[in-house]
Amino acid sequence: MAAITKVYIVYYSMYGHVERLAEEIKKGAASVEGVEAQLWQVAETLPEEVLAKMSAPPKSDVPIITPNDLAEADGFVFGFPTRFGMMAAQFKAFLDATGGLWRTQKLAGKPAGIFYSTGSQGGGQETTALTAITQLVHHGMIFVPIGYTFGAGMFEMEKVKGGSPYGAGTFAGDGSRQPSELELEQAFHQGKYIAAITKKLKGAA
Repeated sequence: MAAITKVYIVYYSMYGHVERLAEEIKKGAASVEGVEAQLWQVAETLPEEVLAKMSAPPKSDVPIITPNDLAEADGFVFGFPTRFGMMAAQFKAFLDATGGLWRTQKLAGKPAGIFYSTGSQGGGQETTALTAITQLVHHGMIFVPIGYTFGAGMFEMEKVKGGSPYGAGTFAGDGSRQPSELELEQAFHQGKYIAAITKKLKGAA
């Protein structure tokens, strides 16, 4: 019997947009035979009173990941909202705590994709992923972009659509906009695509 391939979808979501993409990415990853996909969220760093002032809803019951949990996975999809064109500090704080994994090179050679949410069309759909690649590089991980494998959906010009060759994405606007059907389809595709590559790499090891 073939070994199970584990794909962890690890994210930070303040208002739920990134979490919605994460759920769809998990479905896509789990659609690949022999792949076990699991959702994890990183710990919040802001105090409750600050979150209340920001009108942030309560967090879901998705388990909180610790750095050492990463070592158990064969591949990853990391998701976060943008803050001035880069990943949110909550996710950076989590990655800053992975020094032990870096010292032992536990993540080296493992594939990872990136997904994100921005407030506007010029708000970081590419830079958020681009600047996050440094984190993967220092761990020796293999960045897996979706490129144009999503097909015609990558060229949608009539409707507002998040995402880029770097990975799936959505636009939150003022917070009221939710991921569109096309954005969710792209997220599903990303999960399936990265899971298939993770499975292939594990099988070749």
